[in-house]
Amino acid sequence: MPAGHGLRSRTRDLFARPFRKKGYIPLTTYLRTFHIGDYVDIKVNGAVHKGMPHKFYHGRTGKVWNVTKRAIGVEVNKQVEEEKCGTDFMLSSPKNQDIKMDVGNRIIKKRIHVRVEHVQPSRCTEEFRLRKLKNDELKAAAKKNGETISTKRQPEGPKPGFMVEGATLETVTPIPYDVVNDLKGGY
Repeated sequence: MPAGHGLRSRTRDLFARPFRKKGYIPLTTYLRTFHIGDYVDIKVNGAVHKGMPHKFYHGRTGKVWNVTKRAIGVEVNKQVEEEKCGTDFMLSSPKNQDIKMDVGNRIIKKRIHVRVEHVQPSRCTEEFRLRKLKNDELKAAAKKNGETISTKRQPEGPKPGFMVEGATLETVTPIPYDVVNDLKGGY
């Protein structure tokens, strides 16, 4: 029998609960507050069948566009291939064999509703927020001292050069290979 192509096909391991994380769902999942514009990671919880997104969206990061009673509206980018033109051509015809089928040349913003059990706050903007706070502190300190600073990130650049001191040269010569002693079993 050929493999099925259902909604949950090939999700045996994908939707499985992690090791030692089975059982009840923590209350934090339900008490968390989401706001429009927040970034969330879609991580399917296999124990909750309601409001489960399609397997394609598992592991994707999206932006919250709607908040309802039990679900979150998430906007996720999906890369799709464009409509194929001339799909009814004959393969035996040499004239039509050089038609290129571009795959993955268009990104669509998909809006889906996902239950709160299947989403968690994303940490994708965490570094940016921390850098923003640090830059604000640096700017405040510079303004207090009456100077202007640049908070732009700069590339690390090459490592500074150094001189090697105290190194001694030692000439190493190889030991001549003795075939006769090697056949006898060593020296």
